[in-house]
Amino acid sequence: MRTVVVVQARTGSTRLPGKVLLPLAGRPLLQRMLERVLAAHTPSTVVVATTREAADDAVETIAASAGVRCFRGHSTDLLDRHYRAGIACQADVVVKIPSDCPLIDPAVIDRVIGEYGARSRDTDFVTNLHPPTYPDGNDVEVMPLGVLETAWEEATAVHQREHTTPFIWEHPERFRIRNVEWPSGLDYSATHRWTIDYPEDYAFIAAVYEALWTGTGATFSLEDVLSLLEVRPDIAALNACHAGKTWYRARLAGCPR
Repeated sequence: MRTVVVVQARTGSTRLPGKVLLPLAGRPLLQRMLERVLAAHTPSTVVVATTREAADDAVETIAASAGVRCFRGHSTDLLDRHYRAGIACQADVVVKIPSDCPLIDPAVIDRVIGEYGARSRDTDFVTNLHPPTYPDGNDVEVMPLGVLETAWEEATAVHQREHTTPFIWEHPERFRIRNVEWPSGLDYSATHRWTIDYPEDYAFIAAVYEALWTGTGATFSLEDVLSLLEVRPDIAALNACHAGKTWYRARLAGCPR
């Protein structure tokens, strides 16, 4: 199976515009995240899916600097962009990882993709988000291209087009869905926020990189970050005001987004 990891990224994010361009250990945040995605051991093609807007020329430049392909598509229809990126890369399996996960652990990527590989004959969608247990910002969703195509053909709701996969996980009667839980037995999804949507999130991520980045190419792990936060609660406090905020929690609670 040809596995294609699609990292969606654009400069026009509404809550924190240009967040993928923010500096992190001397490089754009998106480039540092791509380094972590590329550190996963599972054989795959990584592609950045951005928009056709001129402002996102910078995203294409970062992708090139990281040595990955860039696909440019629809600005707001992420389902269309993901599907067409998969087609362009001749994917059999598409992996969705959002660009707001700059601390994602490569081992988590391997685990979720590996779960799909081991159960591909009886599984249509593997995720670690339904329900989430990992620290927020380790988001991985895996599906065969045919399932993504079904969503692309049939999804009509705005949130289903904007967020790529809701059509799939909102129809468990149609799709065989498997969730990967954090082996620790813990649930840090609402207490440990490692994603980026607000200035406080950037302050947190920058502080983590300042403490753990060695500049040698080694990738620090989820466990390394947890150990850091044990001894540096001041870092954890930087974005604690936003803990538990996710669009999919709002969706599951019955809010429009």
